[in-house]
Amino acid sequence: HEFPWVGRVRLCWLDHGPGGGARNPVQWFVGTITNRLDAKGRVSVPAEFRDVLRAQGNSGFYCVKSIGGLRALTGFGNAEFQRQMESLKPHNPLFSKDHAPRAYAIFGQARQMAFDETGRCVLPADLIAFLGLTEQVCFVGLGDVFEIWNPQDLPEIAEQRLETAHDEFESGGAV
Repeated sequence: HEFPWVGRVRLCWLDHGPGGGARNPVQWFVGTITNRLDAKGRVSVPAEFRDVLRAQGNSGFYCVKSIGGLRALTGFGNAEFQRQMESLKPHNPLFSKDHAPRAYAIFGQARQMAFDETGRCVLPADLIAFLGLTEQVCFVGLGDVFEIWNPQDLPEIAEQRLETAHDEFESGGAV
């Protein structure tokens, strides 16, 4: 089952100035890409996503179950992991009620996924079951992070997100 917005994306480039100048790859997770899940639980992580992760010094990625309660995984690399560590610094790990829930949501439940030589990772059986995956896996770029979805669940969520963005636009947008 294929969706109209699902397809390959290419790494975008920033062009500095009318005379050209240096061109730098945009290092964000962008696009929606569906790949096949094989019988051993292996899926090819989109090359564009691997490029972003490698630029951060990763040979894989971290993932956590969606903190928002969605049936999705959130994937990220070292840069986001470091940002999350920095965000916890104001919370004393021994005396702050806020520290443990926040730390567990990111660090306690994080899984490290390594790439093989062809760019695949093995999704653990419990995460395959959590997502209800059978034959396909959908990767959705969200800038600094990406999500991993069952392609059957994504259309409803995508529609809700676009409606939310539209409502924000109609109300004058966020500042």
